[in-house]
Amino acid sequence: MAVSDSVDPGRWLVEQIGAGEPDLLRAMVQTMANALMSAEADAVCGAGYGERSNERVNSRNGYRPREWDTRAGTVELAIPKLRSGSYFPEWLLDRRRRAEQALVSVVATAYLLGVSTRRVDKLVEQLGIKGISKSQVSELAKSLDVQVEAFRSQPLDAGPYTFVWVDALTQKAREGGRIVNVHVLVATAVNADGRREVLGCEVTSGEDGAGWLAFLRGLVARGLAGVQLVVSDAHRGLVDAIAATLPGASWQRCRTHYLRNLLTKVPKSSQPWVATLVRTVFDQPDAAEVTAAHARAVLALEAKHPAAAEHLDQAAADLLAFAAFPREIWKQIWSNNPQERLNKEIRRRTDVVGIFPDRASIIRLIGAVLMEQTDEWTEARRYMGPEILTKSRLRMIPGQPGQEDQQPAALTA
Repeated sequence: MAVSDSVDPGRWLVEQIGAGEPDLLRAMVQTMANALMSAEADAVCGAGYGERSNERVNSRNGYRPREWDTRAGTVELAIPKLRSGSYFPEWLLDRRRRAEQALVSVVATAYLLGVSTRRVDKLVEQLGIKGISKSQVSELAKSLDVQVEAFRSQPLDAGPYTFVWVDALTQKAREGGRIVNVHVLVATAVNADGRREVLGCEVTSGEDGAGWLAFLRGLVARGLAGVQLVVSDAHRGLVDAIAATLPGASWQRCRTHYLRNLLTKVPKSSQPWVATLVRTVFDQPDAAEVTAAHARAVLALEAKHPAAAEHLDQAAADLLAFAAFPREIWKQIWSNNPQERLNKEIRRRTDVVGIFPDRASIIRLIGAVLMEQTDEWTEARRYMGPEILTKSRLRMIPGQPGQEDQQPAALTA
């Protein structure tokens, strides 16, 4: 396809309008890009197209077609070819990725929102682009890597972080030609301003003590301090890692995880009743009532389900640690658990992917989700008021007036 050396913009625009061109913007991009490349090729040759000149050092040898993905859609370009050497418009095209930054942003955002690569292909078709492969989607999504790495390594300077939640999610990834399960460790907290904040995430081969210990040590090295209470499941490696890295912090067993374990001890027909019975323990008005409600629940279970009663009795210290804190925080910890809500959002995005090609892609997607969630929490209202956080920290000061009644009998025994 030959390209004119010069373009009269006014005349060309009139022609396009007169012809009823359905996509004027795309036609404009195509015409102007072709004209600019033609002018550059003339400069390389030392003379204009078809011009006889003693200064000519090269000559044209036709054109090669090339598609260029833009915001206006896929544009068909005619790149001039030379008889000797080659010409390539570096100012316009990337040799390895023929998509401008706007397309990169669209694809990366779609990937972040949990849109599958097949659906991304349909999305870009709606933008006027003829198609994009799975590998191209993954390549474009890598533009998130720099931002995610900066987020994961940023200093934790908004402390003290009074309350911390930690949990692990299992994902499937390809490694060494096999599909294996890997574990994504995630930590969230309440900062000094009373707002929720994602502290970090890491991918490990197993949810063992070594993985948790390295993860928590990394958070402490970045600035995690002032922790009063850590909420998590009862994984032994995790509990030991908390004790080793956060001395002085109380540990609270997550009631959601505990209920799942407890309900395996009773028949399915009794599970709703048992779940309701245990939840009443966490709905009491003060620490003394919490301890009494736990004792009543154990007695109620002994008659019908002795194994469940023993399980609940042995977990008393783990389940009632929250009662040592001011009553105002109990509702927030149990009815508005930030970690559980965050896990649901992560799973909603990762379920679309199914099997990740490698660990880096897991970090990329989940890290981007955590960045997005932290931004939302920053703009939302406070999770806890500063006065509640101050009161929670004062309970750790020996002899502080008004704090003696915060310790439940089950914990002080």
